[in-house]
Amino acid sequence: MTIRTTHVGSLPRTQETVDFIFARERGEPYDAAAFDAQMTTACAETVRRQVEAGIDIVSDGETSKISYATYVKDRYTGFSGDSPRNAPADLKRFPGFLERLKNEGGTPQYARPMCTGDVRSKGQGELGTDIANLKAAMAAHGAAEGFMNAASPGVISLFLQNDHYPSRDEYLAALSDAMRDEYRTIVDAGLFLQLDCPDLALSRHMLFADLSDAEFLKIAETHVEALNAALDGIDPSRVRVHICWGNYEGPHVCDIPMDTVFSTFLKVRASHLLFETSNPRHAHEWQVFRDRASEIPDDKILVPGVVDTTSNFVEHPEVVAERLGRFADIVGADRVQASSDCGFGTFAGFGTIDPDIAYAKLGSLSEGAALASARR
Repeated sequence: MTIRTTHVGSLPRTQETVDFIFARERGEPYDAAAFDAQMTTACAETVRRQVEAGIDIVSDGETSKISYATYVKDRYTGFSGDSPRNAPADLKRFPGFLERLKNEGGTPQYARPMCTGDVRSKGQGELGTDIANLKAAMAAHGAAEGFMNAASPGVISLFLQNDHYPSRDEYLAALSDAMRDEYRTIVDAGLFLQLDCPDLALSRHMLFADLSDAEFLKIAETHVEALNAALDGIDPSRVRVHICWGNYEGPHVCDIPMDTVFSTFLKVRASHLLFETSNPRHAHEWQVFRDRASEIPDDKILVPGVVDTTSNFVEHPEVVAERLGRFADIVGADRVQASSDCGFGTFAGFGTIDPDIAYAKLGSLSEGAALASARR
């Protein structure tokens, strides 16, 4: 049984690509035709390098997006101004380290507007272009399967906070209605839909640090309900969901345990579950899946992160194989895929991983998956 390979989505952008994205981000004049041409070229190269690294299920690397969540401000109405910044609780516990990050430029700079009006789609034109670029690149470089990322209602509410709707629930409902067409457009194009849901873990210590775990879980449940409403009618086997605790190097001592959010995570109408296992604060949590295996529905595919995305260490293939083997022992190799902990280019132009090392990590991921497969 072959353990297939993928990753979470974002990949490093070239400087030329970043320059175009930030020209648009800052409202500066730019050549729209040249922008489109650059995104097509960059996406093709990104797919080529994924295929070369041995990745089976590829993405566009989120090439054209400023970030995995705030891109919605460009594609939906209702956003303006700026949202308050709030450092994760773990970084606040170590103010010296937080200050060092600020001084070294260790935090990304990008707009985070508030929701100040009704959220409505501006149409699927930009998404259609992203899909066309990805499918053309897949055809050119022999990638049989691909996925495209989309923000969940919950993560949008985390980064683009509400200053318009009477309540959080009403904001989530509006986001659910608005995102529905985006989700369907991706699936109807023959791609896997990946929903990025760090709100189910990261937001615990970023936006809701003053709540108890039990109180937070009630909020997370409403996020899942809003997401599932938007997924109504979509085949779960075409949907992937990613949970994480924040793609940054830091102490992570305030992360909510996987065991606590496990049941909520499983409620998303998605067959593929992507989660961190290389992060040193969560590497032991494969045991949660072992100890709660009876709760994992038979249609769920486990997609653990077996390479880290916050350090330039390139994991040895044997380490990757060892990590994958643990999950194969739990649900069988046919229900395991190899992935990264998170994205390598979560925010355009920002990331701790050298671009060439990012692809070296994907190569090691593929080698490790091959070793694990051979041992089944």
